[in-house]
Amino acid sequence: MDDVFVHPSADVEDGAAVGAGTKVWHLAHVRSSARVGAGCVIGRNVYVDAGAVVGDRVKIQNNVSVYQGVTIEDEVFVGPCAVFTNDFRPRAQNPTWEITPTLVRRGASIGANATLVCGITVGEYAMVAAGSVVTRDVAPYQLVAGNPARPRGWVDAGGEVVSRDPATPPTGH
Repeated sequence: MDDVFVHPSADVEDGAAVGAGTKVWHLAHVRSSARVGAGCVIGRNVYVDAGAVVGDRVKIQNNVSVYQGVTIEDEVFVGPCAVFTNDFRPRAQNPTWEITPTLVRRGASIGANATLVCGITVGEYAMVAAGSVVTRDVAPYQLVAGNPARPRGWVDAGGEVVSRDPATPPTGH
């Protein structure tokens, strides 16, 4: 793990892949077989489960768990205390448990305290507002908010709102 900073209180298990220039901060835990790309910032108390995939230049803020079945592509922002799930029918004892994958596409932003129910895709450069509960796919460049999250408009690649018309994406999107 060349050029990787791992805080002394963090745990990066043998078998985890962490890219160059990544910083893993206080009390974070990256499990064996997890993949974290280059140039990432993994905040305090972040958990990256075995088999989870985090792309390059991703910023995951404090207190986020990225469970097995979650794939986060390059340049995604995940706000503090955001929640990913990976099981539609969670039970303490479930012999037929199956992981339901979730995909967050390049450049998307997930607001603080948002919950992403498994089985969805958040499109490229989409924006999920803080506190939202996402139960359906989010289109590229779409802004969603609420519980359940509903379309509220469209953003550009820099995150600026370019339209408040949730039904019609701006030209080029």
